[in-house]
Amino acid sequence: MTDSLRYGLDISPAGQWGRPDRIAALAALAEAHGWDGVFCEDYLAFPGGLATYDVWLTLGLVAQATKRLMLGTMVTPLPCRHVPTLALQVASVAAISGGRLVLGVGTGDPEGDPVLGDGTRADLLDAGLEAVRASNPDVPVWVGGALTRPGPRARALRWDGACLYRVPPPEWVDLTPDDVASLRAEARSASYVVAVGGRERREDLKAERRYVASLAKAGADWWHEYVPPRLAWEEAVRRVRAGPVTC
Repeated sequence: MTDSLRYGLDISPAGQWGRPDRIAALAALAEAHGWDGVFCEDYLAFPGGLATYDVWLTLGLVAQATKRLMLGTMVTPLPCRHVPTLALQVASVAAISGGRLVLGVGTGDPEGDPVLGDGTRADLLDAGLEAVRASNPDVPVWVGGALTRPGPRARALRWDGACLYRVPPPEWVDLTPDDVASLRAEARSASYVVAVGGRERREDLKAERRYVASLAKAGADWWHEYVPPRLAWEEAVRRVRAGPVTC
């Protein structure tokens, strides 16, 4: 149903306006202009050499600056993180936010950690997820990765939601309504979440609205729009103030 679709912003604590306090200010602006969630990329070093800031400090400030927004990572490369520390960070932000936190996870970028093979990363992700869930049973877990690969798709269906893509950046291929319907049909729970998007808004707004409406009709719960750190602060503010492309 289109009227149940929620709209999220994907932003990066990196670059000239990526400081935690500025992201929190942007999140407060988003809450005032019709967005339903703010989700932050999680990097130890943002690609391209941009200044990079801690995502958990950022989300803590976002939680304090907002009242109703969902917030979370999109996504945390869990095999590259110290799991007990991550579990503590998740618990802290979940408490500060009053239960508004989502943990998005993935295996991470293989180029960023060439020592680990894909299989090892997947095993570490699965083990790490179990450990984080044991100490944070109420925090929803959404799984990212390539929908077209059996591992990420199956993993996403074992947890609380999917934030999958078809082709990883810098290339991009949108999920289709059939992809959404298939995930919805295979989900084990009616509360399962299908989040779609993560790219910049296309220029053809009519086409964008038609596409988003088709996703909602197929059973998507979230549409996410990316506001990249390469933009000037003024342009980032303008895009957030414009509100989501509702269907």
